[in-house]
Amino acid sequence: MKKQQELVEVDDLAFPWINRFMKESQKQVLVETNQSGYLELQNISYGWKIGKKTLDQCNLSISSPGLWMVVGSNGSGKSTLFRLISGLISPQEGKFVCSLKPALMLQNPDHQLLLPSCSSDLLLSLPPDLDSSQRDERINSALSQVGLEDMADRPIHTLSGGQKQRLALAGALASQANLLLLDEPTALLDPVSQRSILEIVRKITRKSDKAPITALWITHRLEELTFCDAAAIMEQGRLGQWFSGEEVMKKII
Repeated sequence: MKKQQELVEVDDLAFPWINRFMKESQKQVLVETNQSGYLELQNISYGWKIGKKTLDQCNLSISSPGLWMVVGSNGSGKSTLFRLISGLISPQEGKFVCSLKPALMLQNPDHQLLLPSCSSDLLLSLPPDLDSSQRDERINSALSQVGLEDMADRPIHTLSGGQKQRLALAGALASQANLLLLDEPTALLDPVSQRSILEIVRKITRKSDKAPITALWITHRLEELTFCDAAAIMEQGRLGQWFSGEEVMKKII
């Protein structure tokens, strides 16, 4: 199949609020798209400081939807990897292949929920050309998928931490992103809310409609690996091979 190259700017991120803060440092990322592919990084390197590489010849390949998890110690390059995939930074070396629309979710949902109610905040994730009925349909569908039915008018400040994280996830779904980048999304949640987010994301990635979703999830909680389709260990700026969650747990323990 013939490949085609295009330049994708930070404006293509699913969350427009990120764009507002990134305008001054906006960069272009060379992305090679292939309709049959998903996501691939080949020998990617990036350094925040001169002479020090946070990502060092990093390779990653995801060729099908599912819940993929990455584990690693602090400073191993996990968050930098997500920033690169989302388009916030550009690779300094290597090849980046992606045919998916990413949405980045942070540890603390308060950092990305900006407007007073659930529905008004989700409007930030919608394209401006939708009419009123289309907007309502998209918002209600996203809220339903994360278990927040009938909460469109609910003030965000009245939501629990778990509900706020689900609302952040609804924003990604409303934007029609098909690559969810979840950077320790359960780090601030209690066990009940943690399991709820895990089950919702796993269900979303396994739906069999025409819009399959891939989720790449960073975690420090080894028990979460039992929910994933595959997992890999990140060390010193490089991502290891994909194994089952159980196999990765054995390697770490």
